[in-house]
Amino acid sequence: MCGIVGIRDAGGVSFSIYYALYALQHRGQESAGISTFDGTRLFKHKGQGLVAEVFDSAILESLEGNVGIGHVRYPTTGANRPENAQPFNFAFRDHTISIAHNGNLVNSRQLRDEYECRGQIFCSTTDTELIAKVITEEMSNSGCIEDAVHRCMRVLRGSYSVVMMIDGVLYGFRDPLGIKPLCLGRTQKGLIIASESVAVDALGGTFLRDVAPGELICIDGEGMRSMQIARASRRAHCIFEYIYFARADAVLDGALVYDVRLRIGAKLHEEAPVQADSVCPVPDSGTAYAVGYSARSGIPFMESLLKNRYMGRTFIMSTQNERERAVRIKLNPIRKHLENGAVVLVDDSIVRGTTSRRIIGIMREAGAREIHVRIGSPSIVAPCYLGVDMPTREELIAHRRDEEEVRRHITATSLHHVTIDALVESIGIGRENLCMGCLTGTYPVDIPGEVSSPVAVDFLDGTYQTRLEKFGTGKE
Repeated sequence: MCGIVGIRDAGGVSFSIYYALYALQHRGQESAGISTFDGTRLFKHKGQGLVAEVFDSAILESLEGNVGIGHVRYPTTGANRPENAQPFNFAFRDHTISIAHNGNLVNSRQLRDEYECRGQIFCSTTDTELIAKVITEEMSNSGCIEDAVHRCMRVLRGSYSVVMMIDGVLYGFRDPLGIKPLCLGRTQKGLIIASESVAVDALGGTFLRDVAPGELICIDGEGMRSMQIARASRRAHCIFEYIYFARADAVLDGALVYDVRLRIGAKLHEEAPVQADSVCPVPDSGTAYAVGYSARSGIPFMESLLKNRYMGRTFIMSTQNERERAVRIKLNPIRKHLENGAVVLVDDSIVRGTTSRRIIGIMREAGAREIHVRIGSPSIVAPCYLGVDMPTREELIAHRRDEEEVRRHITATSLHHVTIDALVESIGIGRENLCMGCLTGTYPVDIPGEVSSPVAVDFLDGTYQTRLEKFGTGKE
């Protein structure tokens, strides 16, 4: 669930990376880091906290160079420890290397055991360090970064989008299934690789395209080259990116997330219409869904829960106690909008159910007479192993409960989750090209103890295929 960015620019990059990370802050709030390279030396700074807490102007000015990478972290593999903050920086055979990663490897324990049996040591508990081990080992054999990434795609199992800097050359690559997002953009004097297009927007840049699954991007002083290293028989884009995790104004694999959520909101009304006085979102994750529901139903859109804008995303807080305590601070009811009213309450998902129950309680205390809950995702019945911090099955409210049982638990007047067919139609990507493991319990990679439908991957022995531009020319 992390956010990554890499930039090469004719001017300094530290402030640009900072602004890009700010735009990606929703992807991780535990730690932040930036590494830059000036042609000779590597500069770095990272720490625990939000981007604005980790960096200030003096620190950014000290990060010299025209190429760099950045990271904001929320952990799926690896505990909340200072040594797990990224990017990771190290020297290898006279090379200066920095790497950052978004995703989750399902074979990280197996790979770590193999490397430790060969005498390798680790300074962190993250799977990003494992990716670095694979790359440096292959580089020691062939001396070729393309071969190293080829090796990564053969041995890593799971989701990974990676930005990497080696001796001032910027690289980015994405797993062959395209599970986690990665895109390419142009800034005024350079190029940017980032988790979401919103990072490009933050710099006033131009979104060019998504990095293709299985593609390696190389950006140096001459421009950009790309190589298709692996090609899968189908893709497995994370469906939860569209439901919740990506920012609504992001473009992911050709789909504007806001429009996807509008369409889902309209489907919610079509599937489960109800008489009500107003449509209210759970801010901010439910807003686009509620707008779509209101437009299709004709029921007025009305904010009846006011969000404290200085709160983070409660879904990615570390413990359930923190999430529950945060709800009252985060959301305050507007009593005048709720008194004796029938309200359609729209949110993106129900995971554990405790937050939904608490929100409904707050609205009832404020005077709401009926609360009809409409959810922009199908029931979440299985954990995620590929980069979203979903809990165990036992913690999921929809595990072994039907919709009526969930409705009673959260105390809603009525409850409806969008159907899988309506969700897929709203995204506009075929069901076969989406990872829906958390909704179906069937995963696109082999996971011990789970049902899987693995995707076949072909590995290509190609050469760099395209040169995008010279810096500053603005021409492809």
